[in-house]
Amino acid sequence: MDVQIYNRNLELTDRLREYVDKKVEKFPRYLPGIEDIRVDLAATNHRDSSRRMVAQITIRVPGTLLRAEERSGDVFAAFDAVIDKIYRRIDRYKGRRLSRRVEIPASVIEPEVPEAEEVAPTPTGTIVRTKRFEVSSVTPEDAIEQMELLGHFFYLFVDATDGRLSVIYKREDGDYGLLKPVY
Repeated sequence: MDVQIYNRNLELTDRLREYVDKKVEKFPRYLPGIEDIRVDLAATNHRDSSRRMVAQITIRVPGTLLRAEERSGDVFAAFDAVIDKIYRRIDRYKGRRLSRRVEIPASVIEPEVPEAEEVAPTPTGTIVRTKRFEVSSVTPEDAIEQMELLGHFFYLFVDATDGRLSVIYKREDGDYGLLKPVY
């Protein structure tokens, strides 16, 4: 297991490094097979002083990423909060892996397709970040699981049932939607 600690705008003291190492070394007990763990600690210029310190943990296990982020006024408090959050994500991941009976709402199987409307041009922003990642072939059920484990509102994947690029997203009503392009 490889543990990487990154810091931005924050001094990584020996005390902080030991604290992080002590907490992170317990992860393999709860989740065997961890490939690597990345811990990001940062100080930001947030207006609210109780949210200036950011702690993020990313755990890579074969085929899955688990990620959690928390903010606080103190780096130790932010790290403790993110530890609690990542343990909840580990429990959810292990529970879903054991049961493998994830029910999919009907909106995933038969998504609502809005009728084509003429859209007025809107001012465009600039692209400030580009992310590159591997797109894996999974079922929509596994895509929902990955999206929830990452804490995102959408997930891009290749649908294992038909081999097409698809996007699963979380709707405001708590259900899921599935976007499938028409070529």
